[in-house]
Amino acid sequence: MNMKPTLWASALAAVGASLCCVAPLVLVSLGLGGAWLSTLTELEPYRPIFVVLALGLLALAGHKLYRQPAVCEPGRACADGGVQRRQRLIFWAVAALLLLLLAFPWYASLFY
Repeated sequence: MNMKPTLWASALAAVGASLCCVAPLVLVSLGLGGAWLSTLTELEPYRPIFVVLALGLLALAGHKLYRQPAVCEPGRACADGGVQRRQRLIFWAVAALLLLLLAFPWYASLFY
């Protein structure tokens, strides 16, 4: 049960969804600025697509982790209960980070 590709894809989709808001903040925090920075807001119309994609991929990873029975041969790493606990811990850590990124436009005014 390899969920890494699904989690990475959902993380990239969340970054794409928050690119119009998070990227300018990060660049300004690094001391970079200029008129070209305002062009990053042109990605705002695509934000709903990225949000749906991120949440869909996150739901797919959660489904694979919690709903699908683990089919694993004895003696392999996936048969260890600790591996599944770590996968679930990583899943929830990534989910929390993604939700923070997706909600960034609502609390961005606190940083500007």
